[in-house]
Amino acid sequence: MPEKSPLEQLTKKLRRAVWSVQEDFSLIEPGDKVMVCLSGGKDSYTLLDMMLHLQQVMDNGFEIIAVNLDQKQPGFPEHILPEYLTNLGVPFRILQRDTYSVVKEHIPEGKTMCSLCSRLRRGILYDAAEEMGVTKIALGHHREDILETFFLNLFFAGKLETMPAKFRSDDGRNTVIRPLAYCKEDEIAEYASIKNFPIIPCNLCGSQENLQRKVVRKMMDEWQEKFPNRKEIMFTALKNVHASHLFDPRLFDFALNHFAEKGDTQ
Repeated sequence: MPEKSPLEQLTKKLRRAVWSVQEDFSLIEPGDKVMVCLSGGKDSYTLLDMMLHLQQVMDNGFEIIAVNLDQKQPGFPEHILPEYLTNLGVPFRILQRDTYSVVKEHIPEGKTMCSLCSRLRRGILYDAAEEMGVTKIALGHHREDILETFFLNLFFAGKLETMPAKFRSDDGRNTVIRPLAYCKEDEIAEYASIKNFPIIPCNLCGSQENLQRKVVRKMMDEWQEKFPNRKEIMFTALKNVHASHLFDPRLFDFALNHFAEKGDTQ
């Protein structure tokens, strides 16, 4: 049997990882209408690619609509995504909102833009999802994003929290899913390169060098270089939580020695 090409090997790895997330968290259900958020980066192109394959193999009637938020960044190539999606035959919608000017106006030069930019994007996408009758919003966060968020919350927010594979938004309007949660960033990057996706660079958060997230990423990469498989071990820990061995009485009733009832705030 001929050896599989690098693309075939990567495709198999990524599809297997996405299917594992689907099995673990029941991301997609029959009749779902899924908004695949497409930024033009390597992660979102890979997400769309994986979701289209999932749509084929699941054959349960779920719909896909690709959605891009054009934030009116100077020089943004508006033609790339519509042309790509039209050629692919994927239903899509381009939302046009000038969040770029809002962020630049409210965030001083040199300060981190991610928080405000993220809130603005999230609100726009949530509103659009409700308007379009979307049942799930798919985001392209991968394993490294999830680990970085965990450490950012640990080091700077004082909480054990990260991006879950599936969650209901605080207002109850939307369910957000992350099908790439088990996928490795370096494999996504290699896959996107081989597939020659038409990558669109970000001129907001992606252009900032002094972000806490980049500091955490550098720390993780150094750990990984010194201790191979360190990222695998850390990610496994996120799936192996022992509430009784932590310090949150809202999760575990230490007086009665059992898990706290839902809504308990002792």
